[in-house]
Amino acid sequence: MVFSSAVFLFAFLPLTLIAYYLLDRRFRNVFLLIMSLVFYGWGGPRYLLLLGLSIAVNYALALWVAGEKRAAPGIAKAGRFPVVLAVIFNLAVFFVFKYLNFTVANANALLLRLGLGESLLKQTAIVLPIGISFFTFQAMSYVFDVYRGRGEVQRNPLNVGLYIAFFPQLIAGPIVRYQTVAEEIRTRRESLRDFSSGLERFILGLAKKVILANTAASLADQAFDAAGPIPALLAWLGALAYTLQIYFDFSGYSDMAIGLGRMFGFHFDENFDYPYASATVTEFWRRWHISLGSWFRDYVYFPLGGSRVSRGKLVRNLLAVWLLTGVWHGANWTFILWGLLYFLLLTAEKLLDLPKKLPGKPAAAAVYRVFTLLCVVLGWVLFRAENLGGAAAYLRSMLGLGGAGLADGQSLYLLRQYWRVLLLGALLSLPLLRSLLAALRKKLPGEAVWDALKKLALLALAALAVAFTVSNSFNPFIYFNF
Repeated sequence: MVFSSAVFLFAFLPLTLIAYYLLDRRFRNVFLLIMSLVFYGWGGPRYLLLLGLSIAVNYALALWVAGEKRAAPGIAKAGRFPVVLAVIFNLAVFFVFKYLNFTVANANALLLRLGLGESLLKQTAIVLPIGISFFTFQAMSYVFDVYRGRGEVQRNPLNVGLYIAFFPQLIAGPIVRYQTVAEEIRTRRESLRDFSSGLERFILGLAKKVILANTAASLADQAFDAAGPIPALLAWLGALAYTLQIYFDFSGYSDMAIGLGRMFGFHFDENFDYPYASATVTEFWRRWHISLGSWFRDYVYFPLGGSRVSRGKLVRNLLAVWLLTGVWHGANWTFILWGLLYFLLLTAEKLLDLPKKLPGKPAAAAVYRVFTLLCVVLGWVLFRAENLGGAAAYLRSMLGLGGAGLADGQSLYLLRQYWRVLLLGALLSLPLLRSLLAALRKKLPGEAVWDALKKLALLALAALAVAFTVSNSFNPFIYFNF
């Protein structure tokens, strides 16, 4: 089940909200956990056992951590062993379900190349569980934050289950840190103001997804799924369309998740901050998928020493973070190479200290801003391609070296058909509209007029988004598979 489906919008969400607010406060967490499990098991219940195992094991390990720290206050190593076990367990689950088949396939290819036989290792029948990258990282966050004293351990296993399995962020994030919601799990107080702002945020996210992301996806798929070489114009149109698709898809989902959380009294951190307006690659990763970047920063980069180390160790730390970032995204060499691409770019920026030097050089800063966006677009080609060969062929087409020329009738037709969507998406991916709305708000005679106009605009946007939802069966979710 996804947020932009009719069954979620017209059945699951309204029924869940009505029942939640009718229930006595004592039973609301249990109810949310039950509905979250229903949500996760909707497409097939077989991986509910895996989710339940993750909840149970991390619940027990966090209790172990808390017990050791309570028994030996002030001892730095107290609780470290169960933390290590938590890392081993969660990464083992992640590896088996996400990377085992990939490892077997590559091991077989290596053995064949060495002349040692063919398919000596058997592929498994394992299917990737939805959202495994998100709920395993949240589970580890729970144990880590208990160990660091950034959240009190939960004695009630149902509360741990709610934190890990809460349906707004379960299958596509954002990755909610335990310290962010530890108190709200026990003592939150819902309000009409939060519910209203949450509903507004959900509508905006839904519109991003079904109007902009899905429309851009149609163009991107025609380019990336084309058989054989394609003209340079179509290759660029596809790359730009995918650049917009992945942003509006994932930021739209994050908006919906944040909005849903507020409707139930939870306050999740922001996950996107107009990343395509970034001046450097470093800034881009401060604005893109903020919850993932901060997770790796706090739990991998800083424990390794961060940037306050020698240059050699800094390179090592960055390599560890970006290799893991690539691995986190998927079992394919394209994702690993994508992570290594950002490792090279960010290492260069760190060693050359570009984020600090560029603001004093306006011309160089402007050129580098364009270079940053170009790197992001080319990186998304790696991210979208089926394999390394497909990525290389697509990049050759973008350079006009694919053998299909610069343009043809189809690419010109698609340009005429989609240029408005590409232009609108580009404008809305930058903070221009936010600035225009802020200026408009100042010129209106009062808050009442502003509130009325905003409500009318949101109603119109909601109606348009619902119309797109019910009339269009094409509804891909990129991060649904992570």
